[in-house]
Amino acid sequence: MWKYREQLSYYDKLRRSIYEILRDALERRLMKISLIDSFYNYQKNKAEYSFVEKSELKPKSKKMEKESEYFNTFLVIACEGVLSTELKNYIRFFPENSVIKKNLRYLPQFTLYKQFHRNLRYFDSPRFLDLVEQLLDVDYALLIQQDASVKKKNRYALTHFHVKIDWPISDASEDLAKWLRYIQNHLYENGEKEARVFQNKLFEYYGCHHTAGGRRTAGLIAAQLLRKLDSISTVFVSSAEARTMYRYSERGVSKFFLIQLTDKQLGSLAKAQNTTVESLQSSYFFDGNGPGLVGILEASYSYTTHSKPPKDGKLRKIRPAYNWLTLKDELLHPKLDAPQATPIRYSWVYASDD
Repeated sequence: MWKYREQLSYYDKLRRSIYEILRDALERRLMKISLIDSFYNYQKNKAEYSFVEKSELKPKSKKMEKESEYFNTFLVIACEGVLSTELKNYIRFFPENSVIKKNLRYLPQFTLYKQFHRNLRYFDSPRFLDLVEQLLDVDYALLIQQDASVKKKNRYALTHFHVKIDWPISDASEDLAKWLRYIQNHLYENGEKEARVFQNKLFEYYGCHHTAGGRRTAGLIAAQLLRKLDSISTVFVSSAEARTMYRYSERGVSKFFLIQLTDKQLGSLAKAQNTTVESLQSSYFFDGNGPGLVGILEASYSYTTHSKPPKDGKLRKIRPAYNWLTLKDELLHPKLDAPQATPIRYSWVYASDD
């Protein structure tokens, strides 16, 4: 398991600091690509954008929507350390899909190909995030990890593209159930019915219904697999079906999505924040060309006692009816061009629509 910052050596503290800067920069860009750019794709194509309903953000929600070609989808894995070769059986990264010019030349519509050089894939390159954005359209996942080619240098790189996640759901469910002390040896030790419960609960643990689509399934499977590392990691998943960007990290589960506020709601928020409507508009909201303004909200979730290892370490019985997640916090995020603005706490999921 990963260590807290105060448990790290000075060298590893530096590494974590750089990793967190990388993650923050990556998260900002991916929020824009997943949510704002997708929203304007709908407008450009004169298609109606379906905002996420509040019921979909509550634990155990199982509503499904039709996927849209206008929503930008992706799967990005970022690791504080280096993935071990043992994980190649499940997270498939090889020389054939490493980010080098020879491999990238086969990608259609990759406009950075002629300008590509090896340093472009490093986080300290000014065009690093542009490279990430260009490669998001490639199927499967992107892998960002510490550069292992230079010893004692905390440098991060986009090392692989077209990364397949290939770990059975049953194995991931067994791994989680063992850690939570619901089983001791194998998934089916208490029968097939209970094994199905564990597999459904795996999805709930990562904020999804068990009917979630392939990209979200791959993302949560990757997040469970990365728990085997002794360093922290983050998985970003953008889902067209959910119109949501998921983030799985050592902090738990977060969902990023668009909300639309009426003039009345915007006025109430401005009053609560002791600011003006104009100030909120300039720092937090986009013009939705509709009845209200559009902003990005993050709902973060915490785990209940049923989804944490028991303190006594003893085996326990599964209780399917009990929730494994509970809503912890909701934050309204500022726009990318307002870096001086801080996220605002804003209750949305359980608030009335009045």
